[in-house]
Amino acid sequence: MIEELILFLLCFLLILVIYELFIVRKAKNKKNKYPMEVKYLINKYHLNMRKVDYSQLLQVVALVSSFDISFIVSVVIILDSYLWQIVAALVLVLPVILVSYHFVGVVYEKKGMTKNV
Repeated sequence: MIEELILFLLCFLLILVIYELFIVRKAKNKKNKYPMEVKYLINKYHLNMRKVDYSQLLQVVALVSSFDISFIVSVVIILDSYLWQIVAALVLVLPVILVSYHFVGVVYEKKGMTKNV
């Protein structure tokens, strides 16, 4: 149990650093080009980018994406067979991402950061 927790934390930190270096830093420099995750939140939850602090949103996206990947890796590593690991990863990827970004969208809706549609 402790090894899995350590694996999760190390994986989370590594992915967060990589995400910060390659995605967040690049997205902060290009204000007109949003990362895919931000585009999804804008389209699905009608985020009003005039109300949203863009750099804070990028940090939230980095944390959520790092958590998603670390969670999936931690679950998949527990399985013994490579075949089951691949199947589990394929099955988990989309639902985990959609659920986590649903929570992010709901939080931003409750904060009043959406457009009235």
